[in-house]
Amino acid sequence: MPVNLSFAKRYVSEALLREGLTYLSKDPVGNLTKILAVGKLIAQREEHRQAIAAIEYNIKTYPAVRTLAEDVLRHSHRNILEHLIYNWAVNSALLGIPRQRQLSEKLGYNIPHFLLIDPTSACNLRCKGCWAGEYPHHDTLSYDRLDQLLVEAKEMGIYWIVMSGGEPFLYPRLFDLAAKHNDMAFMLYTNGTLIDDKVADQIIEVGNISPAISLEGWEKETDDRRGEGVFRRITAAMDRLRARGAVFGVSLTATRENVDVITSDAFLDFLTEKGARYGWLFHYIPIGRNPDPNLMLTPEQRAFLARRVPYIRTHWPLLLMDFWNDGEYTQGCIAGGRRYLHITPNGTVEPCAFVHFATDNIYEKSLAEVLRSPLFRSFQKRQPFSKDHLRPCPIIDVPVALRTIVRESGAKPTHPGAETVLSGAIGSFLDERSRAWAQEVAKLRAERAEADKARAAGR
Repeated sequence: MPVNLSFAKRYVSEALLREGLTYLSKDPVGNLTKILAVGKLIAQREEHRQAIAAIEYNIKTYPAVRTLAEDVLRHSHRNILEHLIYNWAVNSALLGIPRQRQLSEKLGYNIPHFLLIDPTSACNLRCKGCWAGEYPHHDTLSYDRLDQLLVEAKEMGIYWIVMSGGEPFLYPRLFDLAAKHNDMAFMLYTNGTLIDDKVADQIIEVGNISPAISLEGWEKETDDRRGEGVFRRITAAMDRLRARGAVFGVSLTATRENVDVITSDAFLDFLTEKGARYGWLFHYIPIGRNPDPNLMLTPEQRAFLARRVPYIRTHWPLLLMDFWNDGEYTQGCIAGGRRYLHITPNGTVEPCAFVHFATDNIYEKSLAEVLRSPLFRSFQKRQPFSKDHLRPCPIIDVPVALRTIVRESGAKPTHPGAETVLSGAIGSFLDERSRAWAQEVAKLRAERAEADKARAAGR
């Protein structure tokens, strides 16, 4: 019988990697290099081999990055290593992405890397300015349709599921779903207030869930937006998760009022001491409940983040990702089915968590049919929306693009008020802000060019 050497090589490599993760925490420094080497063997795409090489370089070069890697591997519960970390790194990235690319070429439409799903619109808080605050408050995806959706996703090589809401921990059969699909990695954007001892234990038991807890800064900033006492409940949840060996992160919404706080040395120290391993930095977008354009970052503040976040990543053991300014790493906008899409609690499929327009619903169509939608085709044929990836977004950076997409595809608003980003006072504000940011980007580019020239002269 002929032997498929490629398959055999991958099978052995996967077995070695899974086995390696079980003893890795005993000697993180010594074994991490071996595990990364096996990862290169599994990697089917050159970009992944380069990414692993970049991880190796950063671990060797930056003590904070090395500390982050060692802490995750040393202090994470074995269930977390064997399910969450393995599923995300191997099933989703190393094996899933090549499958997605292969199918995209074969089928003629793009397969995204992950799905953002709101399983329920129910929430135990009523936060000021919530981006999802204007959706109907009584919708919940049926377990059967959500279960089938994950089956459809895995057939396409999608093994990373992100959930938001509403509050995902209010979904009645959340842990049943995660346990059934134990080959997938789940990241949940959560307000954190429902993570009591029982929920924390369930997170460890199932092994493939990572909460990303929302904060606005210190107690004053967080409670002002989310309600009195929320900050203390959040920090108690962090303590429970850290003590049990969970891997969790934070979700930070940057506004013109709190951007200095959430990026301060003291706050970053606090997050790492609490055990957060990663963070998502979202720029406030005027959509949802009582949108206020004046809360948006100024161009100067956004430029500050473009300088500050890369520094944070190499000086704190916290992987902080800036959803907008990291467009340089993602080659522009990742929404519209290019790398992800957003499914609301009533099944409506949006291009993005912040683009509240749709043409399709998963109760009426399969995931494959949704991915061929006119809305996603219109989105993807214009990506990237700007040649400069510091201006990736069709909402705040190239607003004319979103207007054209909505008109061309016939997409409809998914809640009252969603259309305000297209015209009127908010639309005009976004037009002006996009022009101001383009000017600030030109200054950033000139600054970087001068820095590169100075480094070259100093060699």
